[in-house]
Amino acid sequence: MQKAAIFLGFVPWIVFSVIAGPSTWMWAALAAFLCSLVLAVPDWRRSRSISILDAAALLFFAVLVVLALVLDRAALQPIEDRAQLLSSIVIAVVALGSLAVGRPFTEFYAKKQAPREVWNTPTFKKVNRVLTGLWGGVFVLNALCDAAVGYLGASPDVFNWVVPVVAIVVAVKITSWYPEHAARQAREAHGAHEASAA
Repeated sequence: MQKAAIFLGFVPWIVFSVIAGPSTWMWAALAAFLCSLVLAVPDWRRSRSISILDAAALLFFAVLVVLALVLDRAALQPIEDRAQLLSSIVIAVVALGSLAVGRPFTEFYAKKQAPREVWNTPTFKKVNRVLTGLWGGVFVLNALCDAAVGYLGASPDVFNWVVPVVAIVVAVKITSWYPEHAARQAREAHGAHEASAA
């Protein structure tokens, strides 16, 4: 599975996180919504399906854009104050929710890279459960960092930038390494099983 394929699914959320601030969150929501459209339309045209991340991004950022258009400034204040925290919670719930219902969100991206005959193998399923759990953990960590800044006055430089960036870099490296590692382990176990049966 190419790490770039999964990373593309995060682009709208990253765009929102980078741009969103007390006075810019509505523009961040619009930019993230447009990014979601750019990512989702080609998949939809090709296969009549989109990833759960793209679907969640389209819905979440469309709702934010509509709220920005219809509500007055006072009503929008809570959203302005916690826009990044809300986005972190939503993406964490989507990732862990997809794992809980047995449809890890990473499978959508993995199926673009892996041949159809491996889609139902135990190794393929295990890899996607592990990677979805890993990314879900990263999103939970990001939400906790946002909460620490918003409610506890923690350093924004450390908790909005350093910790999330380090977590994402580690997750990207694991995402790149783990599928081949798991496949190699499965091949070795299969070879050992055949040798013992001979």
